[in-house]
Amino acid sequence: MKAIIIDDERLARAELKKLLQDFPEVEVIEEAANAEEGISKIDSLNPELIFLDIQMPGKTGFDMLSELERAPYVIFTTAYDEYALKAFEVNALDYLLKPVEPKRLADAIQKLHLVEQKEARTNSGTENVNNSLLSENDQVFVKDGERCWFVKLSDIRLFESVGNYAKVFFGTNKPLILKSLNALEERLDEKIFFRANRKHIVNLRLIEKIEPYFNGGLLLELKGGEKIEVSRRQTVKFKEMMSL
Repeated sequence: MKAIIIDDERLARAELKKLLQDFPEVEVIEEAANAEEGISKIDSLNPELIFLDIQMPGKTGFDMLSELERAPYVIFTTAYDEYALKAFEVNALDYLLKPVEPKRLADAIQKLHLVEQKEARTNSGTENVNNSLLSENDQVFVKDGERCWFVKLSDIRLFESVGNYAKVFFGTNKPLILKSLNALEERLDEKIFFRANRKHIVNLRLIEKIEPYFNGGLLLELKGGEKIEVSRRQTVKFKEMMSL
């Protein structure tokens, strides 16, 4: 597994790289000293895993993650334990307090293996043909103010347009992200995410009920309770896709 260490402290990077020599399955292919450098190297090298410091000059680790299109596995490394709760809130793989203890690193790598095995079982027999599309098993990083989440696309039931922003519905959360619905539609797999109308994209797999609506449209009820109208024009496409 290819990994990048992103930390503004050179000695911290060197120490972690040394500790990782005991784990040959993790190959450190590059290092970065700040968020901007980290984004550039992630985009060009496409690592499966990053070890990420939270508090860095300029942008924080959370800020960096919010700018990535597709988030790799993340293990946070930081000297500030005040960030522990926030790190777990975003559902990172693990959180390591500096100086990193070998035992805690071993625990984190073990978690990584368990997640990999689970993902392999989930993905077996499926293939994402268009690599530019985000698959339903991809996890994305969502940041709204001080709150952050890692979310699997399969858990997102609805995107709603709010001006230049989009509201993302998953669980009981509805954060806003600075993305237009049109930009999101280009990256989402249309077999799973359907443009119901000008303001909404719905997850077809999280529809609870379908009812006829006026003017020949449809009304979808999602598993979160939201009711979304399918425009008359999109209803024709919806019925073709769902073979109604």
